[in-house]
Amino acid sequence: MTELAVATDLIKDGADQTFMQDVVEESKKQPVIVDFWASWCGPCRQLGPNLEKAVKSANGAVKLVKVDIDKNPAFAGQLRVQSIPAVFAFADGQPVDFFQGNLPESDIKAFIGRLVGEAGKSDIDRLLDLGRESVEVADMGGAAQAYAQALQLEPANVKAIAGLARVYLSGGDADQARQIAAMAPADSNDPEIQGVRAALELAGAQESHSDTAQFEQALARNPKDHQARFDLATALAAQNRFQEAADQLLRIVEQDREWNEQAARKQLLKIFDAAGPGAEVTRDGRRRLSSILFS
Repeated sequence: MTELAVATDLIKDGADQTFMQDVVEESKKQPVIVDFWASWCGPCRQLGPNLEKAVKSANGAVKLVKVDIDKNPAFAGQLRVQSIPAVFAFADGQPVDFFQGNLPESDIKAFIGRLVGEAGKSDIDRLLDLGRESVEVADMGGAAQAYAQALQLEPANVKAIAGLARVYLSGGDADQARQIAAMAPADSNDPEIQGVRAALELAGAQESHSDTAQFEQALARNPKDHQARFDLATALAAQNRFQEAADQLLRIVEQDREWNEQAARKQLLKIFDAAGPGAEVTRDGRRRLSSILFS
């Protein structure tokens, strides 16, 4: 097949009349990018060639449909395009990604890379990703819905169980979180469910360590009272104040790493599990702990 034929197959001009066939239906077979543009738009003329180049470089993994909004305003209006260039990525008949304005070639390639990866994901993976993304923007309702839908498709999915349990835990409903977490196999080594179990264990200390004032007062009288500092860290962790709890435990390890059979270090590792491997408190805390232990 000649280069011209390949370009014709992968890149085409779209219209409102053919949008459903060229974009929505076609995206059920493979990812489709839609470039909403206009002839008077300077950034569109800059973006267009780079977008076409990146699509050709994807070796047939994605198609491009170019829609002149002056001639074809209907679907641009439905997608609420307010300025151009506006580029939408479609997979499985739905828009899954979007950017607006001109981008460097590297960012365009990354955009296509995400789309190609998205198209290869299962429905479960997409729902898990949606749940994680919702948590990151503090949309706990959206996260709960995504994880619940994942569990409808696959009731034993450990990551969905862990995600839903963590949503309930973040909302202060530890009892419901425990019920959800109990759905996972007891011997599961998945780090996400282990993290939830660690967080639930820390939350269980809330009743006996609900007030930090008494421990702070004890430390004010005697800064070397390791038990008071440990209890303060436990109370802070029960309130999901992981960074403050870690700081207190690291002080104990720094002053006496063997205190109470290394209780501070063990509790610190539990906090790392509860927060998750990607959390700043975990990354920073592990670095600080290593510095103390190997100095």
